[in-house]
Amino acid sequence: MSPSVAPHGEWESPITGESFTARSVSLSQVRVDGPETYWVEGHPQESGRNVLLRRNALGQTSEVLPMIDGSRLPDVRTRVHEYGGRAYAVLGGLVVFSDGFDGRVYRFDTLAPSRGLVPLTPLSKIRYGDFEIDEVRGIVYAVAEDHSGEGEATNSLVAIPLDGLAGREASAIVAVFSGTDFVEAPSVSPDGTKIAWLTWNHPEMPWTQSTLHVAALGFGGELRTQITLIDTPDVCVYEPRWTIDGDLIHVDDSTGWANLYRTEGFTWRDGEEADAWTTRLRTRPLHPGHQAFSHPHWQLGLHSFDTFDSDQLICSWAEDFTWHIGTVRLDNGLEEEWATGWWPIGNVASEDGRVVFLADSATHTPAIVEVKDGRTTILRPSTEAEIDPDMVSVGQVLTWPTRDGEQAHGFYYPPVNPQWSAPENDLPPLIVNVHGGPTSSSRPGLRIPFQYWTTRGFAVLDVNYRGSTGYGRAYRERLNGNWGLIDVTDCADGAQYLIDQGLVDPTHVAIRGGSAGGFTTLAALTTTSVFTAGTSFYGVADLRALARDTHKFESRYAFRLVGSSDLEDPVWDERSPLHHIEATSAPLLLLQGAEDHVVPPAQAHVMYDALDSAGKPVSLIIFDGEGHGFRKAETIKQAWAAELGFYGKVWGLDTDGGTDVEVANL
Repeated sequence: MSPSVAPHGEWESPITGESFTARSVSLSQVRVDGPETYWVEGHPQESGRNVLLRRNALGQTSEVLPMIDGSRLPDVRTRVHEYGGRAYAVLGGLVVFSDGFDGRVYRFDTLAPSRGLVPLTPLSKIRYGDFEIDEVRGIVYAVAEDHSGEGEATNSLVAIPLDGLAGREASAIVAVFSGTDFVEAPSVSPDGTKIAWLTWNHPEMPWTQSTLHVAALGFGGELRTQITLIDTPDVCVYEPRWTIDGDLIHVDDSTGWANLYRTEGFTWRDGEEADAWTTRLRTRPLHPGHQAFSHPHWQLGLHSFDTFDSDQLICSWAEDFTWHIGTVRLDNGLEEEWATGWWPIGNVASEDGRVVFLADSATHTPAIVEVKDGRTTILRPSTEAEIDPDMVSVGQVLTWPTRDGEQAHGFYYPPVNPQWSAPENDLPPLIVNVHGGPTSSSRPGLRIPFQYWTTRGFAVLDVNYRGSTGYGRAYRERLNGNWGLIDVTDCADGAQYLIDQGLVDPTHVAIRGGSAGGFTTLAALTTTSVFTAGTSFYGVADLRALARDTHKFESRYAFRLVGSSDLEDPVWDERSPLHHIEATSAPLLLLQGAEDHVVPPAQAHVMYDALDSAGKPVSLIIFDGEGHGFRKAETIKQAWAAELGFYGKVWGLDTDGGTDVEVANL
């Protein structure tokens, strides 16, 4: 059958908002416990509730946790640093987790389920996460973020008894380390005698400069002899993790790339001074090169590598614009890539020769994948929605010249739908997607949201502007002092490159992004002319207000990016889209959660009011009950339909599945 003919952007598509809500989940926090695999799923149909699941040795998958007080199911979530992350730990069938509803920590023994859930902490204004179980001492180490006092929250590393005493008596929770602005990543050695952890202080972020500590553990879990293993200016440390034989592995970027290091000699004698201990330690690089073996810790609990056996690590890494998985030998650093057909997403776990990891590929959406005895198996897909392979637009690596003589990178997705074709010489609209962070990155794995556009006849450019990760520290640091400048021009130059190649319609070019990507979107519409529409998801309009109002984790982040810590410096207004309203070049759609604590709703309201007063085309939709990132199925569907309808309205397209959006001043 011949394909139907319609202009690009007006094709009918089988992919709707239902495609990535009704039968889709988000996957995270993959861990193994003997033959069992654990992970967390975010369920849009349950208002975004995070569910802890387990797959047993027989291949049966079930929800792990029972109801709390017989009234509701747990929400396995932590709000430490607002972005959360590692919200549970499991060891020998014992599960410790943070409940996102009441903030308490609970214990559940899967081998004795009749005991039910045991509260380990009282109701309080303290958030917990990044759990590390010490079964011998009967405690769990955790990062604690205390919001009960005035001013900024205080962070510490605490030991929580597993017997439930602290659920009744808060004084039973002991702070074993404090005094730094931030702490994370506790890791207990296999013999239970040592612990490693990371810290950093304002104005640093954990990926700009952080410190690696190691301490001997006392009988009650207290820290005894302590040493600082890595504390180097402008060097960040990632993921301390012990080998089976008691050596410490970490990742740092002292070479400009996030490479692996091994420290040997951790024999400690009771009462020994730190200096004597330190003299026996030997740290050496394992596999130096232009590869990134970890990534910025926006969330707790990074797990990009794990111990495979006594001789090898199982690792994931970014190299040459894509992602790889394989082993690295502990003795000589020899790397051997595994040909699994999957690209790891940075969550790798291993035990007894079995490897489980989160992954995607050019033709597969994210899934939990197992490799055992040379065989690769999908344990859990993120979606049951099936996409016809002929409908898939595969991301193409794209590098383009920037106006200042350097290069920027991204992935280009051309329109693909075999059921439709466009009239001769009709060019597709372009959607330029900007990732958040901004210290983050995009990847080329199959993403249903991009196929939502490409099956309708849109092209997509997913940009990794200078400042993105996975390309080395020098590329990431190009954004320092230049936020709102080179990220914007890299997006504009990428769009112009595709226009110059004759691949997209220069009159139909949109830019979209969330959080920091929303800021880049707003800045692009006020400082460039290549874009003819834009959508900002919880984006930043006023940088000075963000620096004053945002949460502790990011409260100094903008100083480095903008290049000034003086909030009276004119640069804060110069870079803020709110102060360039008259220069806004295209209609704007603002989508915002009403309960966002990272980028408060006031940012969207003030931008809308300013544009409306100036007679600029603008639309604002506020979603109740949503925070920084949309979790509810209905919100997600409404947001996608609204964005599609918005482009249709401002460009005069008859879009398939878009809703009518009220646009002021259009």
